[in-house]
Amino acid sequence: MRRWILVMCWLGVGVWALARAPEVKLSATEARKEAGQAAVVAAAAEAATRQPDGFDLERRWSGHDDWEPATAVDPNGGAVYQMTTRYNGPPPCPTCPLPALIFRRSLDGGATWEPDQFLAQTQRSQNDPQIAVDANGTVHVAWLHDYVPGVTYQQSHDGGQSWSAPILVAPQDGEPPQWSDRPVLLISPDGMDVYVAFNARASYVAASHDGGLSFAPPVRTSSVLRYWFHSGGAVAADGTAYVAAASYRSDYTGNSRLYVLRSTDGGASWDTKLVDVSAEMPACDWSPGCYLGFLGPSMGLAVDRVGTVLVAYHAGISPQSPQQLYIRASEDGGLTWSGRRQISSQDPAVNNAFPAVAAGPAPDDFRVIWQDDRIREQTGWNTWYRRTTDGGQTWSLPVRLSNQPFGASYKDWAGYAFPYGDYLELEVGDDGTNYAIWGEGGSYDGPGGTWYTRGQENR
Repeated sequence: MRRWILVMCWLGVGVWALARAPEVKLSATEARKEAGQAAVVAAAAEAATRQPDGFDLERRWSGHDDWEPATAVDPNGGAVYQMTTRYNGPPPCPTCPLPALIFRRSLDGGATWEPDQFLAQTQRSQNDPQIAVDANGTVHVAWLHDYVPGVTYQQSHDGGQSWSAPILVAPQDGEPPQWSDRPVLLISPDGMDVYVAFNARASYVAASHDGGLSFAPPVRTSSVLRYWFHSGGAVAADGTAYVAAASYRSDYTGNSRLYVLRSTDGGASWDTKLVDVSAEMPACDWSPGCYLGFLGPSMGLAVDRVGTVLVAYHAGISPQSPQQLYIRASEDGGLTWSGRRQISSQDPAVNNAFPAVAAGPAPDDFRVIWQDDRIREQTGWNTWYRRTTDGGQTWSLPVRLSNQPFGASYKDWAGYAFPYGDYLELEVGDDGTNYAIWGEGGSYDGPGGTWYTRGQENR
């Protein structure tokens, strides 16, 4: 979901942020609040000078304008992969447009990285990378080849050094859709079952059962024409496929709905389970270019090794209010869900957004990362991490992953000015190491960059 998505949603351009008039005199209540904020500021400044507990210091991928990254870990150990969308710098070829997708590989668990490489040379823009690695070491990717034709799939059997010919997942020969947006890629552990969920004013999922060599026609999973964002998914050990999605009206007004899509027959049919409903999301016009909808609900999803499903999502209680981050879990294959449990800051004025969930190597072990502005309202954003080892009943204290006050014009002791892109990702290696990647920027319009870290919290 990039700047051109506004055209497809029939939205106007974003308005500039409103200037605030300075207060002349503080009341006693305001003075106490300001004193409390000063204490938070001091703690944040101190925290920004030290390494987060158990994690490497965050690092920036490049000096380019990078947006909406993805990451994957080889389950056999050693190799870590990253992708990002690059908006400036040298193009893939003299006539190739930007943005273009960048791929890179680390063979030492993310300590060092091989040189960047372009995923493909095309005459269309590229966006929304997704990447996964199966037990055989095959690297699977899905991405947007513009919005028309749209969702595309490729794979590599040599660690990304060469790639198969692109496969168009969303057909262009009439119904189903003439355009497509925002793929979510999920694969079975052996790599034979590959699913790509995507939006085209309805929800669709395409399935492959020959390791991504071919795809069946996409299956439409929704009856009502709403705008769908698929933002997470996983395949359980028993073959059940799950996709997390949020649906909106085309103008983003009114309630949003959070769903989990579930298939037990290889993607031939899908059950759609309503998990929660959110009031209309807050506007974000304080950030240049930001439109109503950007801070709307999204959901991460993961399945552990015994089939427990955990989702993390943000939702609003009242219209235009900041949204809080919640989790729910299911122990019966997504048929029923626990009550929601808030894992974000208890301050209702804090904005929360863009969660990602990953399962650890043990049962009931889940990790969540997300972004919020608890340190400084609206412009003091950070990326946070929490973990549960009992299926969501209790959680570790939040760990601030974005603790570097330097490295870009949009960073200081409070964090970064704004999330850069709608998506971030978290992967967990078989040894329990977390690999997190996200976007930081000066505003929705940028500039910004891709940042990442790895590590394990000390419990």
